[in-house]
Amino acid sequence: MIVRRNIRRHRSVLAVAPLAVLMLASGCATTAGGYRLAEKDPLEKVNRGIWAFDQTADKVVMKPVTKVYRAVAPSPVRHGVSNAFANLTEPWSLINNVLQGKMKRAVHNLGRFLVNSTIGIGGLFDQASKMGIAPAYEDLGQTLAVWGVNGGPYLVLPLLGPSTLRDGIGSGVAAYGDPVNVAINQADISVWYKRGFKAAQILSARSDLMESGGDAFLESSLDPYAAARSAYLQQRTAAIHDQENGGDAGPADEPLPAAEDVPATTGGASAPASAAPLPGDEAAPESAAPLPGAAAPAAPQSEAPLPGDDAAPAPAADGTQP
Repeated sequence: MIVRRNIRRHRSVLAVAPLAVLMLASGCATTAGGYRLAEKDPLEKVNRGIWAFDQTADKVVMKPVTKVYRAVAPSPVRHGVSNAFANLTEPWSLINNVLQGKMKRAVHNLGRFLVNSTIGIGGLFDQASKMGIAPAYEDLGQTLAVWGVNGGPYLVLPLLGPSTLRDGIGSGVAAYGDPVNVAINQADISVWYKRGFKAAQILSARSDLMESGGDAFLESSLDPYAAARSAYLQQRTAAIHDQENGGDAGPADEPLPAAEDVPATTGGASAPASAAPLPGDEAAPESAAPLPGAAAPAAPQSEAPLPGDDAAPAPAADGTQP
């Protein structure tokens, strides 16, 4: 009986695997590792249905519980819990930075984990950042992107929110490959403690989202679904290029190739200044007209009187000045 169940499970996995490979490879004709298919959102109808379910569940369960948590736990306690959970992501980030060949960032992961786990009292205090060891978070979805795997279609996962096929696969592997998850799954403790740990992790993440203004952002959007999709894809693109948190994302390793399709920003980027003229440009003559706002050059001295000046009196016949 158990063998039959295992066969059925393997059959379901084998049936989904070819579809996943095709979806991930569907963007190869455009740009490796990009989000072109996710931006088109071919599964939008299904995603919107799951989005509505998630929003209802959040409104009925998660948001009220989160408000109670924020009312009971003072800000220092909430920040300490958030720091502790962030500290537990360092081993998985280290592995993914190594897989991507980003050794400098991997050293930051190791340093942050050692410092915050000891001096930071189990990660409750982010002493590593105070010592100048910046975060360098990575996950398997980012690793797959660096390897050239396309994002696949945009997905809204039940109770988990925005994702893509590539990121969803990365999260599934992390559930069994992350050293912290492995340690928790193999710990000889009650299953309720394990579930309580995951529930606390989700509650802390929901509180962080509320504190960062995520709720206000969605409430002010004409189409919250489209706004959440756009924000998620932009955030993931920045994370893949190590540009999250305003560029404070640990030390830079070798620059990534332009693999991601980064949405164009309004206004564009200004061209860097260069002292050498571009090909085809003529060198400006030395006597060029002054730039607007620059002080006008001093007029050359002349013995001729300027208009409006009184004429100098002629000398007297005896040679003396009047």
